[in-house]
Amino acid sequence: MPFPDEEFARRVIVSPYNVGWAAEGIDLADRLRGLMPDALAVDHIGSTAVPGLPAKDCLDMMVRVADIDAIEVDSLRREGFRLRPEPWNRDEQLDGRIWPKLVFAPPVGGRSMNVHIRQVDSATARYALLFRDFLRADDACRQTWGAFKERLAESVPTDLMAYGQVKATAQPLLMTAAEAWAARTDWRPTVAE
Repeated sequence: MPFPDEEFARRVIVSPYNVGWAAEGIDLADRLRGLMPDALAVDHIGSTAVPGLPAKDCLDMMVRVADIDAIEVDSLRREGFRLRPEPWNRDEQLDGRIWPKLVFAPPVGGRSMNVHIRQVDSATARYALLFRDFLRADDACRQTWGAFKERLAESVPTDLMAYGQVKATAQPLLMTAAEAWAARTDWRPTVAE
């Protein structure tokens, strides 16, 4: 859940794709690499990383590390990044297994973002990259997913929790198509974007 100072804490707004998101993602990836020299990869993920896809104006970044229990996050904290406290921001369940993660919010007053820290070999890191790459590659699924998110935001404009829960319920359908695409194309996660 967002901290009270975060703009999307008050209203769920899915905006048309903004071409500036890509450049912001590159800049933020560079900043995160500087703050986390142990990172193996830093990726712009999520809907803002998919050209043409409507999204909440909140960048999602993923820092992939060798061992989440051994990483140094003091540099993030010194820059004002705040650890999101919810249990689902510490552990993710996928394929019957729990995968550790950390999610940081921006500094107070900073650009809306989530910095997801995941182990490089985790199924959840692969899932985030597959979601992005599949929607970049499949026009019809990208348009359908975007229209779904826009309609969902209109139906629950002040309830981010409901928006997230409904989206999470529908996302496995999208990911079934993504897995089929991955098998057809021999897709593999990249080392870094």
